[in-house]
Amino acid sequence: MTRYEHAQFGWVTLVATAAGAVMLFAFTFYLGAPRALLVAAAVLVLPLLLFSSLTVVVTDSILRLSFGVGLIRKTIARSDIVRCSVVTNPWYYGWGIHRTPRGWLYNVSGSQAVEIELGNGSLVRVGTDEPEALCAALRSHSPVRPARGPTR
Repeated sequence: MTRYEHAQFGWVTLVATAAGAVMLFAFTFYLGAPRALLVAAAVLVLPLLLFSSLTVVVTDSILRLSFGVGLIRKTIARSDIVRCSVVTNPWYYGWGIHRTPRGWLYNVSGSQAVEIELGNGSLVRVGTDEPEALCAALRSHSPVRPARGPTR
């Protein structure tokens, strides 16, 4: 049973990438620029498809993260989640999927996130514009506890 489902769009990534692709197409067709720009425009469309959104689904048994069209995804068993807390990422953590000093980050926009502690002690941060709702969904019907104190 799905307890929570939310898709967040990375509007800055979406608009910037789409604008760049449109400009490259326009330069090629209307200004006679080299056809190689069409390849560059096509390459710009790839991150648009892969990273334009992040969909988070919480069921009774899993937390699933899916980027863009769903080719890139991560699944975490709810039984592996020990704690969650609402956090704010520093600006330099950025967007995308990468390792930070606080564990892996999955984010498409903004600085709000939910930090999840797993049973093995590792941390995962999930960027979201609904951090309280996501944390509440993770805590429902689960042994997930709130964080012990403020987390940066």
